[in-house]
Amino acid sequence: MTAAIAERLKRVQDRIRTAAAACGRGAGSVRLVAVTKTFGPDAVRAAVAAGATDIGENYIQEAREKFDALGPLPVRRHFIGHLQSNKARHAVALFDLIHTVDSVKLGRELDRCARRAGKRQAVLVQVSVAGESSKSGVAPEEALPLVRALAALEHIAVTGMMTMPPFFNDPERVRPFFAALRQLRDRISAEAPAGVELRELSMGMTGDFEAAIAEGATLVRIGTAIFGERS
Repeated sequence: MTAAIAERLKRVQDRIRTAAAACGRGAGSVRLVAVTKTFGPDAVRAAVAAGATDIGENYIQEAREKFDALGPLPVRRHFIGHLQSNKARHAVALFDLIHTVDSVKLGRELDRCARRAGKRQAVLVQVSVAGESSKSGVAPEEALPLVRALAALEHIAVTGMMTMPPFFNDPERVRPFFAALRQLRDRISAEAPAGVELRELSMGMTGDFEAAIAEGATLVRIGTAIFGERS
């Protein structure tokens, strides 16, 4: 398993470098978040040993159990799943960056928990670019008011935006949604409160991350291409 994960990780890293170079970007402008949902501690250790620097989890309970088993690891931890306000305390304790903030209510709860933890919690605003009711995220027109509200919270640092576009087999059909998030980020950056830098664009997964990089992704969330199909 270890050798297979290392080989697949390297292949993905090579593809990221190639995609970044194709649009005139440096490889360091894109960070790979290895999504370890449903994979156990051994798979995570294998990925980290092979060079993974960022890992992503979708579920709080799974992440707590996995991180307890793993102990300290030299990685940045990302929460990329839907987050309920009653799990905010655990998210603050476990994760360096929370990608999925989609309401003022959640932001305020994260702020309260971060204050108690003596931490400034980095977050991304999740936007439903396509307006799919089955996916979380604020509507594009609600993104700026949410950024402003979050920016007013002392223990929250808004560092960018995230989206989960509709699924298509053809990455080029997904690409307009990535472009829409980048354009929205650029518009909001011009109107955001002083001190707010929306540097991060979290978009792109196994089937479409090269298209996301072409449209400005700084964080790509990849699981299957590294760990294989989930059972």
